[in-house]
Amino acid sequence: MVPFCEDARLAVKTPPNFILTGEPTEGLKRLAEGLPGVLEAHGYRHEPGAEAPRAVLNFIRADRPTPYRRKAQATMVISFLELEAMPADPIAALYSYLVRALSNMLVVYVPGQGAYFLTLELGQYHEPEGPRFLERLFERIHPIASAVLVVNNRFVPDLEPELWQGDALTESLRRAGQRLAEWDLLPAAFPIEEILPPEDLRHVKRLYGIGGLSYGNLSVRKDERRFWMSASGVDKANLREVGRDILMVTDYDPAENAMRLSVPPHVEPRRVSVDAIEHWMIYREHPRVGAIIHVHAWMENIPSTQFNYPCGTYELATAVAEKVRQAPDPSRAVVGLKNHGLTITGHSLEDILERIEGRLLRQVPMS
Repeated sequence: MVPFCEDARLAVKTPPNFILTGEPTEGLKRLAEGLPGVLEAHGYRHEPGAEAPRAVLNFIRADRPTPYRRKAQATMVISFLELEAMPADPIAALYSYLVRALSNMLVVYVPGQGAYFLTLELGQYHEPEGPRFLERLFERIHPIASAVLVVNNRFVPDLEPELWQGDALTESLRRAGQRLAEWDLLPAAFPIEEILPPEDLRHVKRLYGIGGLSYGNLSVRKDERRFWMSASGVDKANLREVGRDILMVTDYDPAENAMRLSVPPHVEPRRVSVDAIEHWMIYREHPRVGAIIHVHAWMENIPSTQFNYPCGTYELATAVAEKVRQAPDPSRAVVGLKNHGLTITGHSLEDILERIEGRLLRQVPMS
């Protein structure tokens, strides 16, 4: 087992600080007054005026979903909205509030019914009012509020010329992406371009690395330390150009909290998938893992992570890596990501596709 970087461990363990922003409606005042004490009881520090807090509780209104403008990418924003009733189609009706408020999580409070949660990855679940209501809200918020994003990329123009046009492994990525698309397992992300004005869209893409063309990602091992991986926001059914659609991941730099990527010197590269830190952990620890696929689907009777951590965070990567480690055969593991999807390891991409064909459930269970 390859130990993870101690610098990264220390960064994750730093007690989070938080602020409140916005003007709570009458129904949200109870949450605005009670949640800070619950967070502080669990080790958070309330620091009003902090310029780059780890977490922000942002209270918005339906007619004015005012965003909190981050000064640091690592800031996680949980926005709270009061409605009289939940809409029949929550994602279609509420995702625009989540995005317009530039949030990692939207909490919709309906008096008498409780709180409904929506995340960027389309996870949705409910906590009814009753005993320990604020404590249960904290338990839902904590995995988001305390998470550490690993979405920075450091591009090094040192990829070997013989790999500029790809190799047999990048061709296997292309074929696997096409098969996943044929199975309709790379659903289009919510059409953010239709919701946001250009300035906000640029801000969201910079913060989250959102491209919007398709969910899911896939990678294949190149050698002991390197692996090819699909880029963020590209059409996984059309993976072609090295440095743009497919990237060579070489390492994780804990000092910069960034993934290191080897790219051709003549290409303006795209960012790698936000799940690169997760794939890096798995490849480093398990030499027999030759490929990894992540899809927004489910399988019955599989182990699952306990918390709904955001994509691209160190915590999600660690939780998935732990489940892979516990599998009878880590080189051929299937791990559920709570309220999100699957990460599947294999000896090759073909091995993974053969094992999952016909066994996937399109609906991810929410809890």
